[in-house]
This record gives sequence, C-alpha cells and structure tokens, in this order.
Amino acid sequence: MKSNILTDHTLIIDELERSIKIHNWNAILPFLPKGSYLVGGYIRDIILGRVTEEIDVDIVVPLNAIEIGKKISDNIKSKLIILDKKREVVRIILNHIYIDIASQVSSTIEGDLSSRDFSINSIAFLLDKKCLFDPLNGLKDLEISLLRTHSEVNLMNDPLRILRCFRFVSELNFKIDLNLISFIKKNKEKLYLVAKERINYEIQKIVNGANALDALILTKKLNIFGSDDLYKDSFFLDLNKINYAELHQEEKEKYLPLFFISQILDVVSLEKLKFSKAEISKTKLLRKWHFFLKKKNIAELNELHRFELHQELEMFLPSFIFYLPKNLRIDWLNRWRDKDDKLFHPSNLINGDVIKKNLKIKDGPILGKLIQYLSMELAYNRLNNFDEAIYKAKQWIEQNAPKCD
Repeated sequence: MKSNILTDHTLIIDELERSIKIHNWNAILPFLPKGSYLVGGYIRDIILGRVTEEIDVDIVVPLNAIEIGKKISDNIKSKLIILDKKREVVRIILNHIYIDIASQVSSTIEGDLSSRDFSINSIAFLLDKKCLFDPLNGLKDLEISLLRTHSEVNLMNDPLRILRCFRFVSELNFKIDLNLISFIKKNKEKLYLVAKERINYEIQKIVNGANALDALILTKKLNIFGSDDLYKDSFFLDLNKINYAELHQEEKEKYLPLFFISQILDVVSLEKLKFSKAEISKTKLLRKWHFFLKKKNIAELNELHRFELHQELEMFLPSFIFYLPKNLRIDWLNRWRDKDDKLFHPSNLINGDVIKKNLKIKDGPILGKLIQYLSMELAYNRLNNFDEAIYKAKQWIEQNAPKCD
C-alpha cells in the first residue's frame, strides 16, 4: 500500500472539502440539485495524495446538465462550453480549473458508476449527503495499485481507454489486472478507431510519466503500436538493458520522452498519429545517425561527418546517447554539458551579413558552404577571432569560388 494514500472515509471527505475551498470552486455548489455527485480523477488524485498542475473536476447531476451549466456560468461569470449536446455534457472554465457537468445516464448512481472506465475512477462523493459511495471497490484497488474494469463493454465504448491503461502505469505506477491484459491483447487493434489526436495526447502522457519505462516495456511486450516485424527494426533497442542513470534527472525529463516515442513508433506511424513536425524531424535524425554509425565505426568518422552529427543532434543529443558505444557515453554527455565545447555546440564566429559586407559576395550556395566551413574551423579550434575568420574566408573563396574565363 502506498504510504501517502488516504484510506479512512472521514479523512478523504475532509480533504475533498478542503480542496474544494482551496481551489475556490465551492461557489457552484449551491446551484447543483440534490443527487449530484463528484466522481473521477479529482477524487482519485486526492485519495492518492497526488498534486497535479491541471485540475479537472467531473460532476454528475440527475438531469438537465446543460441548463444547470448555463445557470452556473451566468451567475459566476465563467466560460461555458457545450461538449456534447446529445448526452448533455458541459464544461465550465473557472480560472485554471475545468469543471465538467454531465447528466446521469442511468436510473441509479450505481448504474452510472458501473459504466465508467476503471474502478479507481468510479468512486463518488455525494455532495448533498457528504459521503463516499464506492460500489466497485475502487478504494481497495487504489490501495493495492491495481487497474481493473467493471466491464469490458465500458472500454469498448471508447477504445482509447485501452491506451489509458498504460498511462496509469506510467503516471501512477499501477499494475494492470490480468483479465484486463487479456482484453487488451484481443482488442488492441480497435484503438485505431479513435481520433489520431486523442491517441497522440495519451502517448505524450505515457512517455512523460514518472514510470514511463515500465509502461513502454509493457506496450512493446503487448505490441500495442505495431507488429513483431516493426520492433525487429534494428533501430529499436532493448529498453530493459539501458543504464538511464547516465542522464541527470533534468535530462531524463527533457530528453527521454523523445527517445521513448522513437522506440515505440516508426516515422510513418508518427506522421499518421499527427505528431509535430519537430518530433518527426528529430526522430528522422536519430534514425539517420544510428544507421550511419552502424555502417561506419564512430572512431573512423572524418571531421566533416563528426561536425555534421553534432550540428544536427546538438539540441537533443541525450536522446541519442544510448545508440553510442557504452565507453563513449559519459564522455560525450560531459562534453555536451559543457556549453563552451565548440564541437558539441557548433556556432558561427561571424554571420552571413558580415561576410557579405566584408567579402562582397551574394546570397547563394557558396555563402552557405563558406559559413559551414568557418563553423567547422571554429568547432575544431582552428579559428580564434574575427580577423582570422575573414582571412580564412578569403582563402576559402579563392580556392572554392567558381572561376570565370
């Protein structure tokens, strides 16, 4: 059992009421009819003692959620969004808090709770009676860190919930119930019926969680994002055998998500799932240099190739570090951490405008190659000041500029 988890109902209720006051959304309570209740992640996170930046509140009312939402919005001067007119779901945005209000879909509260995704999200706080209602034993599952569903039908109503299982592994260090694992194996293909943007969002949550490694290993074991053939691609590494301790904590948080994304999805999948151009571009560069170094020993790289590697990977080199031989990783990381290392952080001593002004040349391929040459000279400590740069630039132009008869 987690040490900071709340198990006593009285303590949970006290903490819920304290949290409601602290976050200042108790102003809406007088507008809620009898039979309204709080449910979902807000209760779960309070029980777990979990603090999150995003505060999402889910409230269920017996009837007329849209009408109630409008009344609340008008009275407290907050923004109202109708999320689902047919199912009567509205969102009130109050400062930094998202409050979703939905009409009850079943004739009983227990029926409603039984239709939710997982037992840990099916604990209700009855607002008028000020008591907890937990018919699916979600509190017990929170105590033992178990992810379980009341009915597989609940997951099929929204197949994204399959992927959300791995998010709970990553964010909360939960185990997945064996029956739920069997269901995932049988139905993982249905995940692709979901909007690509929603899948993308869940993957981002998974790779950024505190226990992302465990979640990623499980997704690969169950082949959630591809076939066995996909993972046989030599680009994919054995995540169990990597020494992640080589990275500082801040580096892990910043650079491991990209590494993890590249370890479960190929470039085609990234494009299909609407990943950003930056993420796709970086993954392509990770793959490019991995396969380049498979063909050529890193010690045999000429100056140009070594310079290009650092130029292209400079901003996210820790995401690439695990593709290097083990004996090089610490040295490379230490050099990369040194912002004054000119090879690991290539730069220009003079820019293109200065070169054009001093050497009377125009924009074009020659200027680009000259800037690249000067940057490389600086990276290998063969350039020290402005005068040397101009002198070397003149020499280079004499040797490389097209000659006219």
